[in-house]
Amino acid sequence: MTEILFYHLQGMSLESVLPPLLEKSLERGWRVVVQSTSPERTEALDAHLWTYSDDSFLPHATWRAGDAQDQPIILSIEDGNPNRANVRFLIDNAALPADCDSYERVVLVFNGDDDDALTAARGAWADCKARGFELTYWQADERGRWQRRQ
Repeated sequence: MTEILFYHLQGMSLESVLPPLLEKSLERGWRVVVQSTSPERTEALDAHLWTYSDDSFLPHATWRAGDAQDQPIILSIEDGNPNRANVRFLIDNAALPADCDSYERVVLVFNGDDDDALTAARGAWADCKARGFELTYWQADERGRWQRRQ
């Protein structure tokens, strides 16, 4: 059964939160697709992942890469699973993929300071609950550590 995780960003940027989540995914031996909603966002994220830390490296490529199937992390704006990922991250209000149940995890990261993002996340929560997925909701505490909320 696919686990759907909702990560509620509040007072935090995706750029600060996503790299550590991707690192943890790779540590577990998972392959990842990160889906956004625009080529511009994907290109900006691609550039950020190369430079976000001097002492870390996240091997990745965009969906346009000729060797996408060999990459541990793919940044995409499209449905599909070019690298046979175990985990799919949805950012920028990207819609749930039709093949949600083919992943071990789907991680929906949403901006709690954006009304449209909150509305989209609530809709996705209701949809996933109706489809019988296991849902968890995460929010950072005052020290920036992720806490599972009820």
